[in-house]
Amino acid sequence: MARGAARRNRPVVPNALAALDRFKYEIANELNLPSNIINSGYWGSLPSAQCGAVGGHMVRRMIEAAERSLVEGTVAGVKAGFQAGLAQPTAQPSAQPGYGVEQTQTGYNQPM
Repeated sequence: MARGAARRNRPVVPNALAALDRFKYEIANELNLPSNIINSGYWGSLPSAQCGAVGGHMVRRMIEAAERSLVEGTVAGVKAGFQAGLAQPTAQPSAQPGYGVEQTQTGYNQPM
């Protein structure tokens, strides 16, 4: 980064900066990047394509984690809804005329 350049890539949650940094090195290790980069923290000798690959893999893994979290939350909500529905007594169908379906002479079910 140039000396006068403003840093635009700020984390939304500032407390997550250390976790994101650890995550970056974890991904770099998975991609088998040179250990001197991983150990020293200096990325200047790395080609931009490899640095971009680390960022791309980080984003991909974060999206997977977010999707997994959404699915788990949705499944938990559906399970809770089913459990709440099963706990309630079932309502009896209305016996009032004009509601429901009646069978005709032709054998087809037609609404009234």
